[in-house]
Amino acid sequence: MGAGLPPVTVEEQAFLEKAAAWTATEGAYAHLQGTKPQTLAYALTDSPIGLAAWMIEKFRSWSDCDGDVERTFGMDTLLTDVSLYWFSNALTSSLRLYKENRLFPLAFETLERVSPPFGVALFPRELPMPPRSWVARVFDVQRWTSMPRGGHFAALEEPSLLVEDIRAFFRPMRSRPETRRRM
Repeated sequence: MGAGLPPVTVEEQAFLEKAAAWTATEGAYAHLQGTKPQTLAYALTDSPIGLAAWMIEKFRSWSDCDGDVERTFGMDTLLTDVSLYWFSNALTSSLRLYKENRLFPLAFETLERVSPPFGVALFPRELPMPPRSWVARVFDVQRWTSMPRGGHFAALEEPSLLVEDIRAFFRPMRSRPETRRRM
């Protein structure tokens, strides 16, 4: 895609199609948050029920819960998460990030590379993620793990899987001289 770049592979084209389908069914939140975050913020910070409905719907849709959000997270966890946004009045800033990202999207120059090692823990119910071949065009992919279960909220859904993958990613770096701390 673009001058001097390899053509899109079958796997990459499948990702583009999956991302487009996901955007058509789940992407309205990002469009709204990316264009009118303040309007949504007023509505959700005025109503704890509205905020809970907005947030818990995302937990249900984007997690590996088969429609039973309480089975995966439990009511205490869900209400704690909603309460953190409600009592700290932090929702507005979390919505505003979408507008900032829309105004200043992450973009790389042709053949630009990010050199630090990069790892991905790919949970099956995560939002669409480009295939490794595409990610590796920019990042130095050292680890790419397809997880057996989990979704967008992996740290809450499958903390043990995530922690073990993070540890496995960093374990080989412990012995590299360039990563040791200098005294």
